[in-house]
Amino acid sequence: MESIILASGSLQRQKFFKLLGLPFNAASADIDESLCTQTDPKLLTRELAKLKTEKLIKKMKQKPLWIFGADTVIAINEKIIGKAKSREDAGAILRELSGKQHNVITSMALYNVRKEKTDIRTCLSTVTFANLSDAEIEWYLDTNEWQGAAGAYRIQGLASCFIPKIEGCPNNVVGLPLNEFYAMLKDNGYPFGVS
Repeated sequence: MESIILASGSLQRQKFFKLLGLPFNAASADIDESLCTQTDPKLLTRELAKLKTEKLIKKMKQKPLWIFGADTVIAINEKIIGKAKSREDAGAILRELSGKQHNVITSMALYNVRKEKTDIRTCLSTVTFANLSDAEIEWYLDTNEWQGAAGAYRIQGLASCFIPKIEGCPNNVVGLPLNEFYAMLKDNGYPFGVS
């Protein structure tokens, strides 16, 4: 199969690539997200995913056949919730999510060098959080699992204790909607099973 450049330092996305048996090289795109002007969560993720692939296209001396970038955000009532900057910030985010639904939005950009074309797709999942007590929040904060995680939680870890319901793709909440990603590769002619 043809190698894909994964424009991400995300270990979780790398695990998904390995799960699918995709040959890849991970290269962080290091884009300045503060330059993005979008405030709509869906449009923001689309812009960031595309910027990540474009940055690597320009950066690479030898053009790979495929470049893939993705971006995931959490939004509650269209307000984007980023990564917590501190334990106190993480606690405030978890209190805001407690007892409510929020959306997890991932946009994926796949650049096909042969066609010089970028396909962008967006997936939305709705997550319901249980009502959390202060003691539960403090317990979770003590795990340090919130560090570096959008929305200050990781569903693939202990935060799954707090989530009674997910509508949409559960893998999207982890960072890559596998079904949509697979369909995207297939639709763009990625040669699965060809060595």
